[in-house]
Amino acid sequence: MTQHSELFTPPIFHPRLPAIPLLPLQPILKRIVRRIGAENPDMFNRLGPHIEARFLIDPANLPFTLLLQPDPDNLSMTAHFRANPPECDARISGKFLDLLQLLDGDIDGDALFFARDLIITGNTEAVVCLRNALDDVDGSIAQMVADMFGPFGRAALSRLRRTAENSHLKDPQ
Repeated sequence: MTQHSELFTPPIFHPRLPAIPLLPLQPILKRIVRRIGAENPDMFNRLGPHIEARFLIDPANLPFTLLLQPDPDNLSMTAHFRANPPECDARISGKFLDLLQLLDGDIDGDALFFARDLIITGNTEAVVCLRNALDDVDGSIAQMVADMFGPFGRAALSRLRRTAENSHLKDPQ
């Protein structure tokens, strides 16, 4: 497993801060993934034989990982401490802000991958199918999630987008 300690850590995720409890995140993640799934049921068709695949989303500069199981009959996303990652079929790892921009459609996944800013291990065919499924979603998934949380969510997303834009201006690829 590749170490990602060299990746940028936003100030809000400082390593000296106490570990955040993951239990309160679980119902929020469940609500998010179920809402996105309900509003975009056609995206599951693009997963083909990988509908039951388990994807570990690894924002390398956060203290936890996310396990996505996109099976519409058992749709879930759960947070797990980095020290105890769950079993998965494929792992997608990168800086949090890069993953956000990827989800938002603001950054090219291929460019991130070839620049080694996005690391994919395991079943790459499943990852390509997941990418195609997410590309089929009308609009921005990040914006949909932000809208679920009202003005606070929209303000948080706006700030994250500005931070991501500024970090790419300071550190051009």
